[in-house]
Amino acid sequence: MDWSLLGCGRSGHATYAPTEAQLREHLSVLTAEGPAWRCLRCGTFVPGKPRLMGPAAEAPAVRRGKEVRSAFILRVFAIERFLRALVFGILAYGVWRYKYSRLTIAPAFDRKLPIVRTLFRQLGFNINHSKLVGLIQRALTLSPRVLTYLAIGLAAYVVIELIEGVGLWLGKRWGEYFAMVATSVGLPYEIYDLTAKITVTRVLFFAINLALVLYLVITKRLFGVRGGKSAYEARLRSESILQAAIDATAAGRAAGRAGPGRAGPGPAAGAGTVASAAPARAAEPARAAEPARAAEAAGTIVPAGAVEPAGAAEPAGAAEAAGHDRGRQGR
Repeated sequence: MDWSLLGCGRSGHATYAPTEAQLREHLSVLTAEGPAWRCLRCGTFVPGKPRLMGPAAEAPAVRRGKEVRSAFILRVFAIERFLRALVFGILAYGVWRYKYSRLTIAPAFDRKLPIVRTLFRQLGFNINHSKLVGLIQRALTLSPRVLTYLAIGLAAYVVIELIEGVGLWLGKRWGEYFAMVATSVGLPYEIYDLTAKITVTRVLFFAINLALVLYLVITKRLFGVRGGKSAYEARLRSESILQAAIDATAAGRAAGRAGPGRAGPGPAAGAGTVASAAPARAAEPARAAEPARAAEAAGTIVPAGAVEPAGAAEPAGAAEAAGHDRGRQGR
């Protein structure tokens, strides 16, 4: 099942147009009907105007794939928490009301109990051994202070269940931690209850609570499990379509700065300068010797200093010019 498509089918496509031009190019295409924007949840290009627009930093966090499935599972647990809060809230209200009306309830119960006992006896039941009747009779003997503490305890449990339900329904990190810790605290008592007596209700509640704790710890990587929060957030970034577009844009900019047209002076450029200067210096002696050879060919005397010394060519050129000069004077 494609949970991303399921999420889009339930709440619509999550298209977003960032104000950054290069990001807009990665998240949109031109079609015959106009521009189409890519859904950040399912990846489909949706024709028409984007659902939201603004800077990339202000884009909404969109769940994809496994995160959509995880949100659905957590909301199932949240509904179960809300039902618990409703039931125990009714019990807390009933205990609180009974505290002030017990003087009228007790005589009425004692007055009606023989009638109820006779009725059930005719139906073949003996309510003298009924646990419900025994529980009611014990409750009638409780003191007002005990009833007050019981009502406060039930109300506190209702508040805890409501906080768990809200945190799980919204998929908040604090809600996951709170639900995991609050549920784990009650597991030892539920195990003790099961050792005393196994009932369907006790087994069901224990299984639900244990499943919630294990699911939160393993899938949400609570308390450092499987890399902890950093690994969990890294997985979310790796699955984000917007983050992939941001990474592609950054890679394109880096490649543009490293292109040949914008390459700055580096070691290669310096080497090229030295290499080009070396032939020029090597050609200087040849250019300096050219006037001497021209004079020799023309049979003229080259005055001293007309030609600058040029390395190894200087002694040979000077001696040759002096020999021609002495020859002419002898003749």
